[in-house]
Amino acid sequence: MTSFKTVQTLTAAALLLTGCGLTEPNPGLPRGAEPMAATAEFDAWFAKTETCAGLTGSLQSVQWYVVKGVDTFETDQGPKVGMWERSGSGSVIVVAGNYRNHEMVIRHEMLHSLIGQSGHPAEYFVERCGLTWETWSGD
Repeated sequence: MTSFKTVQTLTAAALLLTGCGLTEPNPGLPRGAEPMAATAEFDAWFAKTETCAGLTGSLQSVQWYVVKGVDTFETDQGPKVGMWERSGSGSVIVVAGNYRNHEMVIRHEMLHSLIGQSGHPAEYFVERCGLTWETWSGD
């Protein structure tokens, strides 16, 4: 039989753990990352990226974050303008605030989501889509 004191203690512990989860930053995200909504323009960019890659995916499966007011943010691999990570059945994409509306940066990270991997296979990033700083033509 569970005592009232035990129920109170377990309830308090559960509330404490739940509260911590709401206030602690996500350890996988760069410092200062905040949720960001995909813009209507992202839909068109995603369609262009699907076309050049010859792949299909779901833009709705991407969780977007921004680190506002910066050109780069720090990661374990050094400063970045954008980053992609797999998250469950979707993706997490983080972009530096000063590049949140830069087509190449956003599409570059979308391409990671479509191919489902980090790294930059030349077949996709260079040859098919031109989504690197060196190959970006602005189309």
